Amino acid sequence: MARYRQLRRFIVVGCAAALVHLLIVTALVRLVGWPPLVANIAGWLVAFWVSFIGHYGWTFQGTVLTASTSARRFLLLSASGFLVNEGLYAAALHWSRHRFDLLLVCVLLVTAVLTFVASRLWAFEGTARPP
Repeated sequence: MARYRQLRRFIVVGCAAALVHLLIVTALVRLVGWPPLVANIAGWLVAFWVSFIGHYGWTFQGTVLTASTSARRFLLLSASGFLVNEGLYAAALHWSRHRFDLLLVCVLLVTAVLTFVASRLWAFEGTARPP
């Protein structure tokens, strides 16, 4: 039961971060004229903090690690996930005729699953039994 609660919390925080990411990318592309791949970097930078604060304080609360240790680990994890995200997004933009924002949603969903597993097992270590 506790694992399902943790998964639900991860989804809520992840959706909030993904929404922030998507809104920033969309605004920068449509309103400022940035290329989607450049705007994606800015979106990730802001979404990282939404995600870390939510996961550290709520999803994986009770971790045995300090906030700074978890932040460093989560930054490494998130940056790795972002590299996968950016690579998939670049390929999708190149090979697909779909809208940039719809492609980004698909890419964000793919990387979310990997991020949950790595977060639980490494970035927020010690939360095997969620509160």
